[in-house]
Order: sequence, then C-alpha cells, then structure tokens
Amino acid sequence: MRQAQRAYRPGHGGYVSEFTQFINHYLDEHPEVVTDQHKGWYLFWDHKLDPQDPEQPHGDNAPIKGYDYF
Repeated sequence: MRQAQRAYRPGHGGYVSEFTQFINHYLDEHPEVVTDQHKGWYLFWDHKLDPQDPEQPHGDNAPIKGYDYF
C-alpha cells in the first residue's frame, strides 16, 4: 500500500535526507505504528478534567523549590 508523496516543505530545496526517506518508507509500510503513536498521544495528553473534583488540580502538582538568594 503506497501512500501519496509527502508534502514538499518550502525553503528546503527539495532535499530529503536518507533518514527521512527511511522513516517515510517505514511508516508507509507499517501504518500500525502511526496508529499506536496516536493512541499514546491520547493516553498521555488528552485527559477529561472534571471541574467539580476538588482533588484534581492539586493532585497533579509537584512541590516547587524556593529560589536561593546568594
């Protein structure tokens, strides 16, 4: 399954490194990797917050160290 060519990025003169070619080819051959990346993104970044939960804003904070004056 071959996907369409990746969009050309202006200002790069059309050059595509060997590594970028490899990654593009790998992702074309393994679409499940992209799906897994999206699942990971949703797992770690897209959380539903309940504004009525009083513990939610304070439970995620780490203590802040004070600034040392010399």
